[in-house]
Amino acid sequence: MTKPHERLDAWIYSMQLVKEIYKMTAGFPAEERFGLTSQMRRAAVSIPSNIAEGAARSGAREFAYHLSVARGSLSELETQTKLAEMLGYVIKTGHTDELFDRVGKLLTGLHKKWNKA
Repeated sequence: MTKPHERLDAWIYSMQLVKEIYKMTAGFPAEERFGLTSQMRRAAVSIPSNIAEGAARSGAREFAYHLSVARGSLSELETQTKLAEMLGYVIKTGHTDELFDRVGKLLTGLHKKWNKA
């Protein structure tokens, strides 16, 4: 039986983004293990987690709130990815950029829909 959040494209693509971020951070310097690596992974995991939690809650307002938190985590992750690029830890791929864009658009659309409900 499929959970409600598992049918949402925002959740599906954000799960792919988590996988990309884990691959990306695997090559970071050891001294970043408890720094940027950990922060990026936590922010990435927060996105689909908040989508799932919001979808499991009752009421549009609660779902909209969790979508807003997911959007905040996405922005945080984009900033951390830019920092990783600036520090020379990674060269971001076009695929990662596409996932950031797609997840952002999907979250914004869902948030607009559920924030009005």
